[in-house]
Amino acid sequence: MVVAAVVRIGYWATKIGDDLLLNDSWYYSGQARQLTRGVWFREILADQPGAEHGPLTSLLMWPFSYGDSYQTTQRLVTLAAGLALVWVLGRFVDELAGRTAGIAAALIAALYPNLWMNDGLVMSESISTLLVALCLWTAWRAVQRDDPAHFRRSMVGLGVLLGLAVLARSELALFVPLLLGWMVLARRRADLHWQSAVLGLVTAVAVVSPWVVFNVARFERPVLLTTNDGTTLLGANCPAVYSGPILGGWVVDCVVGDPDYSLEEEPSVRSARQRSLGVHYALDHVTDWPKVVAARVGRSLDLYGVDQLIAQDVGEERPRWAVLAGIGCFWALSIASVFGASVFGARQLRRRDRWLLLLPVFVALATTVLFYGAHRIRSTAEPSIVVFSAIAVGGWWASWRGSKVAEVIAP
Repeated sequence: MVVAAVVRIGYWATKIGDDLLLNDSWYYSGQARQLTRGVWFREILADQPGAEHGPLTSLLMWPFSYGDSYQTTQRLVTLAAGLALVWVLGRFVDELAGRTAGIAAALIAALYPNLWMNDGLVMSESISTLLVALCLWTAWRAVQRDDPAHFRRSMVGLGVLLGLAVLARSELALFVPLLLGWMVLARRRADLHWQSAVLGLVTAVAVVSPWVVFNVARFERPVLLTTNDGTTLLGANCPAVYSGPILGGWVVDCVVGDPDYSLEEEPSVRSARQRSLGVHYALDHVTDWPKVVAARVGRSLDLYGVDQLIAQDVGEERPRWAVLAGIGCFWALSIASVFGASVFGARQLRRRDRWLLLLPVFVALATTVLFYGAHRIRSTAEPSIVVFSAIAVGGWWASWRGSKVAEVIAP
């Protein structure tokens, strides 16, 4: 934790006084600033209702958005979330796979650039990855005891965490049925299956519903979570990303090149129109799907379009050298994760536990296939990568210690 604090506070200090660049951080910061003035989620540049992203990040930054240096203090929210993530991953793996693996998980999380680069940005990734890790830990602990009352309480807590995760990043709605389904299948008592699933789902819906009701009441077209789906689909389904050097990526020119685009257009109407354009383009080019999906997955794995991914991250205020280090560390941890999930995981974990840890990977993969490949899309899977890597480190350490002991006691 000390190492994590030194890395993140030092990183935060380099950004003191820096203005935000024109990216999603501008939206989160602006919404939090508006909340200090009693303005509840309106567009920044137009007098329209705003729901470009989920509300949780801006709500958490709200108390830190007063004064002249509010952008610097807003960064403390993601810094704190990043520190909490290090502790959560360390404790979770400690219980899951032993002390050595737990220490390894905390140390990896403390130093892994793809985690700490988000801590200090006015973005949602630090908060969403923390919630994903908390969901995994809560779900795992819930099935360790054959106590129906404890299980029901855990389902309520898990529902709260899942609801908050959806409010942080809307694609985590895919995580809800996967994790609740895992919880049901992991239970031994069949009579609790459907009641538990309903309880967790109802709790998650109850957490999300105030935001949904708020959106339904103020937009012309139905908006459940965000109006960002139209922009995302249009930018990921257009000629520029179905062929050429940006294959499988996302292009802002496809969005601003929309001939009907206007800042004064009602956001839900604009989102519905752009969503329709993106979906129709994708359906009209079904034969291109295999190469587009392959490129999207390749981007998510840092195997394709790496220069564009680096430029994208730098445009979101991440240092270039740290982005390069993050790519190298991702490759190394991915290899370690394979061993952690297969060889050492088979020795130390139940099969159901390995499936639990794979769920965020499935969510990240599904989001990548449906939308586009980028490091931000992959962030959902990063906690699982750290956990599997730490299990591999713990297994390698135990094997090495065992061989040393054998050498000492050998005649």
